[in-house]
Amino acid sequence: MDPLTFDELDRRIAHALQIDGRAPFSRIGEVLGASDRTVARRYRRLRSEGLLRVVGLPDAAALGHVDWLVRMRCTPDAAMPVATALARRADTSWVLILSGGTEISCITRTRRQAEEGDLLLQKLPRSPKVTAVTAHCVLRGVAGLEGWPGRTSALTPGEIAALRPEPTAPAPGPVTATPADNALLTELARDGRADFPALARATGWSETTVRRRLEELHRSKVLYFDVDVEPASFGYHAEALLWLTVAPSALTPVTRALAAHEQIGYAAAITGPANISATVVCRDLDALYDYLAERVGALEGVTGAETSPVVRRLKGAGTLLVP
Repeated sequence: MDPLTFDELDRRIAHALQIDGRAPFSRIGEVLGASDRTVARRYRRLRSEGLLRVVGLPDAAALGHVDWLVRMRCTPDAAMPVATALARRADTSWVLILSGGTEISCITRTRRQAEEGDLLLQKLPRSPKVTAVTAHCVLRGVAGLEGWPGRTSALTPGEIAALRPEPTAPAPGPVTATPADNALLTELARDGRADFPALARATGWSETTVRRRLEELHRSKVLYFDVDVEPASFGYHAEALLWLTVAPSALTPVTRALAAHEQIGYAAAITGPANISATVVCRDLDALYDYLAERVGALEGVTGAETSPVVRRLKGAGTLLVP
């Protein structure tokens, strides 16, 4: 098997994990018609090769935090060291090198009420080779919130229903993440499927306490699970960031349309001259051209579009800021 290509079972496993990132391998195997050993072996291979991993992440809105989309322009020789420095930070995710190696994009998270001396731009790498920096507040995620369609189209509706977790009552009140939760969330960001003994070792809590706290955080929407994948493994080799300038009156119709496009991995309404940013994933450059010309070009209210090809991804979803 080509280690860079998913076969049908790999795709089905990826879809199953998007539905429930912590589902037991035995339940996944039962629904997919494979043994739990086969499912576990496939997942571990994909994870070890860096093609797929489940991550547990804190939600910004639930914690009262703000996500910022940062764009940095720099000289070509500075892109890799600056991007690497950003990727090493615990409060960054989706660190990308774009546009021929002269632009970097990332998501960083701040507290809503930033302490003096801890402002966003003061945290970013400083170098005379960084020629421009802009930060755009993420107002609302508008598409791709349940996974990129390229990895969520392998199961039947019946299989999806069988894997979807049983609904639980919402938490009785707001749950505030505490400093003690940091170790738990950090470990889950590294491995969303870490078992309870491993989480207990990381936190110093008992397994019972870990289990209860994880359930509290999940039920209160502070914690969610996602699947990091490499699009090329699904046969998609053209990835780009799309910056759309949309008339305010057309924002809602345009975001609803984007949410229905299978090419959109994620999209958000942001502040700034371009008020929508989206990740576009296509099979090749011809398909990207067709998408821009035929789908984006047909959206009423779009007055400008900028496309930045992704040259390299240094970090996907990762550890994010908690109090």
